[in-house]
Amino acid sequence: MSEKRHTTIKDIANELGVSASTVSRALNENSEISKKTIKLVKETAERLNYQPNEIARNLRKKHSKTIGVIVPELVHHFFSAVISGIESIAYQNGYQVIICQSNESEEKEKKSVEALLGSHVAGIIASISKNTTDFEHFKLIQKRNIPLVFYDRICYEVKAPSIVCQDYEGGVLAAEHFIKHGKKNIAHLTGPENLIISKQRKNGFLDTLKKHHMHIRPELIVKADNFQEGIAKTNELLNLETPPDAIFTINDQTAAGAIHAIHNSSFKVPEDISVIGFEDDPGVTQLTEPPLSSVYQPSFEMGVEATKLFIEELETPSDFKRPKIKVLKTSLSLRGTTLGSENEKS
Repeated sequence: MSEKRHTTIKDIANELGVSASTVSRALNENSEISKKTIKLVKETAERLNYQPNEIARNLRKKHSKTIGVIVPELVHHFFSAVISGIESIAYQNGYQVIICQSNESEEKEKKSVEALLGSHVAGIIASISKNTTDFEHFKLIQKRNIPLVFYDRICYEVKAPSIVCQDYEGGVLAAEHFIKHGKKNIAHLTGPENLIISKQRKNGFLDTLKKHHMHIRPELIVKADNFQEGIAKTNELLNLETPPDAIFTINDQTAAGAIHAIHNSSFKVPEDISVIGFEDDPGVTQLTEPPLSSVYQPSFEMGVEATKLFIEELETPSDFKRPKIKVLKTSLSLRGTTLGSENEKS
């Protein structure tokens, strides 16, 4: 069976015996069209279930009330919560949202930018993929004088308003807790070096170890940023002559992988090895055994603040625009994977 054809302006015109241009002007409430005709056209459009083509309308207007959002992966709680925050403020201000996933691909990210620009969105809110190293597609957005706001994963190469959390301070919180509880061989499963958030979390962590004159073992600082890598790299750490007694991970998915590996060894969590993640994703922290301690990242609030920055950028005359970075507070949610910390928050 063929798909049901969408009603067009021409269908409405044929139904009423008027021209398509008359229908179009009536739907847009043109002052040259009588109120009686406008009412009749709108009633007929509703009866025929006419849906306007927003993309075509935007092409004619050269602008829209639509915000394009680029997200690395919606499957993660953090990004889906950010999207919820973005939509809440967007809708309050009369905007619709188009979501594009890069799936951590630089090429797909570039194509998403092209598609959104082709749809004449009002602007773009983006978090870069972990594999992006060339930022010309984001510079293109600005060259076209279209508002651009970054959230979470930002880049210094493009001067745009950005919203981040205290990534550095989150690394400090994790390290301080481990040191306070007597940990000596502390490992870190870090993210890609090209991501600023990876560098910030690692630097906060390592700077705190140095501050307390802790010995930093290079073999305990390894790259792993997902569940499977968390398992593989933790297994390698457990096979060292002196394995770690604590692990801080770039995110909660990696922490879950680390816990899985530890459970399948002769070690126990938290008696032998404590674990702290980053994000505080309830879909992970409440499913691990024991429940995962994690640095809390205000995801919904990040979406809210990113959209506020976007609207401010849209409404500020270009002569007065100064790129700003807003930083949201992190905290440490302590649960069963760290000793002496059940259900605490610092």
